[in-house]
Formats: sequence, C-alpha cells, structure tokens
Amino acid sequence: MKDKFYDYIQKLQDTITTKLEEVDGKAKFQQDIWKRPEGGGGRTRVIENGNVFEKGGVNISKVYGELPKSMQQYFGVEDADFFACGLSLVIHPKSPMVPTVHANWRYFEMYNKNGDIVDQWFGGGQDLTPYYLFEEDAQHFHRTCKNACDAHNREFYPAYKKKCDEYFWNAHRNEARGIGGLFFDYCKATETMTMEDWYNYVTEVGDSFLDAYVPIVTKRKELPYSQEQRDWQEIRRGRYVEFNLVHDKGTLFGLRTNGRIESILMSLPPHVQWRYDHHPEKGSPEEQLIEVLQHPKNWV
Repeated sequence: MKDKFYDYIQKLQDTITTKLEEVDGKAKFQQDIWKRPEGGGGRTRVIENGNVFEKGGVNISKVYGELPKSMQQYFGVEDADFFACGLSLVIHPKSPMVPTVHANWRYFEMYNKNGDIVDQWFGGGQDLTPYYLFEEDAQHFHRTCKNACDAHNREFYPAYKKKCDEYFWNAHRNEARGIGGLFFDYCKATETMTMEDWYNYVTEVGDSFLDAYVPIVTKRKELPYSQEQRDWQEIRRGRYVEFNLVHDKGTLFGLRTNGRIESILMSLPPHVQWRYDHHPEKGSPEEQLIEVLQHPKNWV
C-alpha cells in the first residue's frame, strides 16, 4: 500500500504543478530534492512571483525510521517505527479576488519491533480560503468535494465537511480559517471499508482537486482590485499564518519529526499584515466574509 500510494502522489504532483503553471502563464515551479538524515526525504516544488500565483508549494515527502519520543507519547506507544508519505500544497494567489487553497493527502504506517504493521491509516482533505466571498465559487468547491465523496459513501461529505469546519478553526479568534471543504484523518480498515477502499476514496478526492480549484482561479484572476482590497487580503493572510503556526497538526508533526523546515513553512505567504484591533466596516464585503467565517454555512 505504501509503495502504491507514494507512486500515486508522485504522479499527482506532476499533474497539479503542470496545470498550475499553465494557469499562471509566467512562473514555473522550482524543484528541490531533499533527504532526511533519519530516513526518507522529499521533492519540494515552489512557484513564486507569477502572473497569478504570488507564492505556492506542492510538496511530496516520504519519511520513515524510529518514531521520535514526542510522537511515541502522542500515539501512546514505545519503541515503534513508522512510515509516512503524503502530498501537501498551499497556493497563495496575487489577487485578493482569487482564494488561497490548501490540500493534503497522506498515508501512515506504524510497526512493532519485528517490523510487522501494527497500525495504518489515511488522512487528508482540501479547503478554500477566500478574501472576498463569491457564493457560487464556494458552492462549486463544495459540490466538487461532495461528488468525490458520494462516489464512495454519501455519509462522507457531511461528516468530513463538519470535521473540516471544526479543524480549521482559529479558536483564539473565534472564526474559521476559510470556508472549509473536507478533512478526514485516521481512516482505518473497518468491516465496511478495507484499506484498498480507503485508497480509492482518498485518490478520488486527490483527483478532484484541480476540478474544484482551477475554474475559480480562471473566473476571478482578471478582476480589478484596489490597494485597500490588497491590504485586506494581507490582513486575512495573517490569520492564515496564525492557524498554521499555532494549531496545525501537520506543522507540529513536521517539526517534531525533524522535518525539513523550508518545506514545512512553505505554506506561509510572502506579504502579510497584522493591524492592531482591526475591524472591517459595517455592511462591507469584508464584514460579510467575517460573518461566514464565524458561522460556517452549508454550501450544497
């Protein structure tokens, strides 16, 4: 399973970066191959200063070896070895009319002293963070997520949409990071879902990513915007950074397993603002966004 999924994410990385370069029309992804001293490594691809994308990363990694002490405590095990692989992406467009997007699909195995698999699971999801709310874009993104879920189990979308709203929640701000999408974790074999079934589901979601995001980018990338709207984008990016550094489990896992710092923090945008006690004007489009972030909606 681990070889099969790693092969899948390598091909998916190629597909996504090729398409995003086509959409941007100027910038190309720069590739960086890295190795982890304790075992494994990855292939980082970063795009910067394009026509459409100010900064973005589409990274794959495969790491393995002895599970660090901090993670042994987290999982409640001793002297365990692990294998983890995944694809993680964050795209920050230049225009505040185009939403930021994040996605991640991953697979994890844990082994006993004899090398036998004692636990394995899939996780992942995809979510959208707009700066200006276009309801038809939110509906399109969520409808694409729902279609991918419904092909496997009609209960998946409402369950994983809810988990996404709960997970990407900036508790210290009492608001969501964005308008959500899907979030699932610890997807293990059950009486109704084999690991092969989970592989089929996760890869269906992965394959849906470009269909969910690219039409929105294409529709919004040429819209005019003001410096004030750009400032709002950078203020909201600050909230994005806060979530990733304070709450995100993926960031914390990477730091605790001696992951590559440049790859872990590629999710951070290049231009951000933190303004003291900033509040949008009453009745403004900016306030409308905040209202939705404080009270997540059902989009489909």
